[in-house]
Amino acid sequence: MSGLGRVVRSGVRRRRVQTLVVGLVAAAATTASVLGAGLLVASRAPFDDAFVAQRGAHLSVQTQPGAVTPAQLTASTSAPGVAAAAGPYPLLVLTVSGPEGMPMPPLTVVARADPGGAVDRVEVTAGRWPSGPDEIVLGGGAVRMPPGSRVTTAGGTVLTVVGEARSVSATAVAWVSPSAVGALAGPGAAPAYQMLYRLAAADDPADVAAGRDAVTARLPAGAVAGTRSWLDVRQHAVEDAAVFVPFLVAFALLGIVMAVLVVGTVVAGTVGAATRRIGILKALGCTPAGVVRAYVAQALLPATVGALAGAVAGNVIALPVLAETEQLYGSANAVIAWWVTLVAAGGVLLVVASSACAAALRAGRLRTVDAIAQGRASGPARGRRAARLAARLPVPRPVGLGLARPFARPVRTTAILLAVAAGAAAVTFATGLGASLLRIQTALDQNAADVTVGATLGGGPRPDGPPAASTADPAAVLATIRSQQGTRAGYGVTQAPGTVAGVSDPVRVSGIVGDAEWDGFEMVSGRWFAAPGEAVVSAPLLDATGTRPGDLLTVRVDDGAPVRLRVVGEVFESGSAVLTAAATVPDLGPPGEYRIALTGGTDAGGYAAALTDALAGDGLTASPAGVETDPLLLVVQGLTATLTLLLIAVAALGVLNMLVLDLRDRVHDLGVHKALGMTPGQTIAMVVASVAGVGLLGGLLGVPAGMAMQRYVVPAMAASGGLHLPRALLDVYGPGTLSALALGGPLIALLGALLPAGWAARARTAAALRAE
Repeated sequence: MSGLGRVVRSGVRRRRVQTLVVGLVAAAATTASVLGAGLLVASRAPFDDAFVAQRGAHLSVQTQPGAVTPAQLTASTSAPGVAAAAGPYPLLVLTVSGPEGMPMPPLTVVARADPGGAVDRVEVTAGRWPSGPDEIVLGGGAVRMPPGSRVTTAGGTVLTVVGEARSVSATAVAWVSPSAVGALAGPGAAPAYQMLYRLAAADDPADVAAGRDAVTARLPAGAVAGTRSWLDVRQHAVEDAAVFVPFLVAFALLGIVMAVLVVGTVVAGTVGAATRRIGILKALGCTPAGVVRAYVAQALLPATVGALAGAVAGNVIALPVLAETEQLYGSANAVIAWWVTLVAAGGVLLVVASSACAAALRAGRLRTVDAIAQGRASGPARGRRAARLAARLPVPRPVGLGLARPFARPVRTTAILLAVAAGAAAVTFATGLGASLLRIQTALDQNAADVTVGATLGGGPRPDGPPAASTADPAAVLATIRSQQGTRAGYGVTQAPGTVAGVSDPVRVSGIVGDAEWDGFEMVSGRWFAAPGEAVVSAPLLDATGTRPGDLLTVRVDDGAPVRLRVVGEVFESGSAVLTAAATVPDLGPPGEYRIALTGGTDAGGYAAALTDALAGDGLTASPAGVETDPLLLVVQGLTATLTLLLIAVAALGVLNMLVLDLRDRVHDLGVHKALGMTPGQTIAMVVASVAGVGLLGGLLGVPAGMAMQRYVVPAMAASGGLHLPRALLDVYGPGTLSALALGGPLIALLGALLPAGWAARARTAAALRAE
């Protein structure tokens, strides 16, 4: 065994290129595997653990005020599939303001005597639970105030914040004592109620839907105002980290494919170049199994180092993505589970060992006498017909020799082809991913406007936050905007937090005056609203409420009257949002902002200055629109660039390794060429030409593969974030882009060929001739 150990160490030291290639490909595959699997597990584990500990509600139901009695709600707990229930709890939607009249989003407040119970055990993280009618506990999230603060309702009731709590089921934004309901609801007002259920089966949407149908069947018709599934809450909690998983899995699969390809060809090439050495080892008593183990170990040693480096890199890169877990669940910062790292690294090493073993079996099967006699002699002559055809081409003779070379070694040529194709696929995928993400950000931010107009506050520019309302007549403002030279389109928008029955979190309600479809809005299904009472809604809100285009949705802004909206389409938005005509929801008020698109060649700064002068009497100020990049987008793009460069390096090193093996096999032929007058420049041309055609074909194969990955992965990323992706955001490859990407294959082949070509050009003729 010690003799085999020396063979292994000697092989690793002598074949530095192969050692580097194997180590790097193992590191790339391990990094992507750890990130993909680790983020998926680490993002879900804290929520799942908290949900079990707090006996979270699989289904929450909100009723219409006065439509059902507490006794009827209590009777619904015997519905089929219900394992446990809590409630009914009175539920109110309060418009409140903070200290010094600071505006706050509407609060979905639930009245509970204590935070415990059979379902949804609310965790008090600071202070205490309310015990009097003038006390309130906040649930964090969008509203955070320390204990001791005071909030004032629209009716003038002052509530003291006595604590902070957390519901893993997101059943409320705040809680009060049941004794506070009378004062908060108003005289004679009938509150809505909330019921919480745990279901016997709730692993998928179909199970939750069945439980919801069973519960609603026990209640009077029209009593249910809205419902929410725990799967939607879970999706919302893990979506930031889950967005990373699909594209990381894609890179992990690319890395594993390249590991199989590169390691197999490295070991096969090593065996082919050391045939005589293998024969000597067998003559000295080494068994076939020992020879196989030796060559597998030569691959496993650098692969182990690479896997360890990749495991560390994967864990370090994942830390920023999981940094928000402590804020979400009050736990320590999430890390990738040790067993995920172990499984990912072990899986990559298993792939390396299997690939190496398959290639090393040839060494074990070689007969001792044949191996010693064969030595470094070349195998069967191949590619003669290709060489004769290449000689007839109108190209220099060295280039013709290079073009014919791939046909002499079809196995190695196939390996180079696949390596280049994998690298080209990675570049194509990364390019499409980056372009799609930029389009997605534009669609989510609706930042296609060139100029924005907002109210001037205190003689200065608007502060960040929701646009301030303007008292100017919207029709007059839009008329002024349209009359301004350089205007292509414009519209007004006012936004306010609202509530939707069944959803405790605030919902962004946007009222639009004018035509806004040009401003980055992308429709997933249905159509844009065209008549009063119609609205388009985002996917997160549709999923949270279980509604679809064609259904009715009840929306309420501040203390205004509830408004029934007909959903006519699904708009591409990341949060819970409702977009409708401003006249449909009168409580929204006049537009707080106007967005304008300019004609080509119009200077945004000069246009904004001129429009500000025209609107001076209305208290409005125009300014060029700025574009902010989402930090999550920057992280995704950084990870994509890093993994892509790593795979390109692996592909180029795979080409380099194949050429090094090929040049070592035909070093004597190289000496003959030099003796016949081949110059160093012609030698470089011959080596580069030997991979140029293969690189071009690899690029042509890799581009469609990368496009297919982009078509699959980007929608999967959007789905992980709770979004449905419009097809227009995927069509990012133009003819020019595809032509440039097709040249990526030859460039990768060129990168891998430069060093071997330089080595061949510097080789001395006499030394090459003696290397028979």
